[in-house]
Amino acid sequence: MAIEVAKVELKTVQDASGVEDCIKSGQFSADEIIAVVGKTEGNGGVNDFTRILADQAFRKVLLKHGKRSEDEIGNIPMVWSGGCDGVITPHATVFARNAKTGPASQMRLAIGTALSAELLPEDIGRLAMVEKVAAAVKAAMKDAGIDDPKDVHYVQTKTPLLTIDSVLDAESRGQHVACEVHESMGVSNGTTALGIAVALGEIKMPKAEEICKNLDLYSSVASCSSGVELTQAQIVLLGNKAGAGGRYRIGHAVMRDALDIDGIYDSIRNAGMKLPDRPRAEDLGGKVVNCFMKCEADRTGKLRGRRQIMLDDSDVSWHRHIKAAVGGVAATAIGDAAVFVSVDAMHQGPQGGGPCIAIIDAGE
Repeated sequence: MAIEVAKVELKTVQDASGVEDCIKSGQFSADEIIAVVGKTEGNGGVNDFTRILADQAFRKVLLKHGKRSEDEIGNIPMVWSGGCDGVITPHATVFARNAKTGPASQMRLAIGTALSAELLPEDIGRLAMVEKVAAAVKAAMKDAGIDDPKDVHYVQTKTPLLTIDSVLDAESRGQHVACEVHESMGVSNGTTALGIAVALGEIKMPKAEEICKNLDLYSSVASCSSGVELTQAQIVLLGNKAGAGGRYRIGHAVMRDALDIDGIYDSIRNAGMKLPDRPRAEDLGGKVVNCFMKCEADRTGKLRGRRQIMLDDSDVSWHRHIKAAVGGVAATAIGDAAVFVSVDAMHQGPQGGGPCIAIIDAGE
């Protein structure tokens, strides 16, 4: 079952014309689409409703052009990350699965999806969330037909965060949440990343007190986002599988800090592309479909020994500083401003850095 990949620009918050054009041109059918990962232009915070608007627009197109029911379309993972600071262009990467196969000797992109058990407000930041996410990641591996965790290069998730209403719901049942509402995005992302790392054997099950505290524990393939629009973990797992067919391969590496452009090129090499020792965007030959990365302001307030002010800025959140900075580095690396850069990278890559994933067109 080969995977087709298309990156489409969002011309407005509710624009889904790019995916509609792919369907009309026959690149894939509406019913072959199995996942979407995108960037929207809101503030990236708890109240970023551009994610919901984009989600509704894309699902409406699938309902219009396909034969699946509204409930079936509602279960398709669509992971929307808000905030296109700096030069980042709003866009979506669309994944479709067709009936093609390939030679057993050839490793090509495979995708599995899964939804976790319901995540309660009191699960966020606690071991229950780690366990539920880990179980869902294993289910997504099975769905992708990938047996070896080493063949997994990207796990994109979307999980719930806290709102005032969900906190009150927990308290009405005699439960207490692990963090404040405005901390819950980072905590949800970090706890999810630990679940991914556990499922893939990158770490052992953490202790409760290590969650969002021991930053030496991390996944090198996790990219976790959260929002108000769901109550389960949506899992989109990507890796390479022999005989999968199609043109695409995936690889990963880590950015050690916000300036680590070599980490981006290492992920492209890991996907199978040969590059010179000091590559430039021109060396990619248009073969990079997209790069996906997580980033976070270094908690030491330093970047390669130089003092940083983003954590002290009361006017602009550090989220927006670091996203814009890494987005600029990534756009420079691949020569395309439509890159997926997401913040709150706790337990996702090393402290001050983050995972970087590349999908390339490897040919037939």
